Amino acid sequence: MSHAPAYLLAALWALPALAQDDAKEERVVLPSGLEAELQEMLWDRPGGGLVYRFRFVAPAFEDAQDLDSVSADLEYLCNAYALPRVANTGPEPHRIIVSLADKPSEFGQFDPSVTQVFEAYSVGNGACIWEMF
Repeated sequence: MSHAPAYLLAALWALPALAQDDAKEERVVLPSGLEAELQEMLWDRPGGGLVYRFRFVAPAFEDAQDLDSVSADLEYLCNAYALPRVANTGPEPHRIIVSLADKPSEFGQFDPSVTQVFEAYSVGNGACIWEMF
């Protein structure tokens, strides 16, 4: 088993804080016209490999939006926002999960007042590839 140098681990631990600081200033205009901003970026290593989670908030998001539009927005967030950022952080992830909600929420906690959707993508040939659950 190899160990990562301490400076590398410290840099990786700092990424969520950096991403959250950047998120407060950066809005992303989605193909549907919605404006979203990054709430947080999380990562973990479950049994299947490295997974990055990009959690976005778009206050105008509604669960009544059509599925094609929502799917296009999530794929855009993965390819145009998430993928370029993980390319410079270290090992290639096994999966990127992108979520979009109408308001911020705590990760892993059910909140019936929050409208939220998410999709999982594998990474291959420099692109996000939709993974059906």
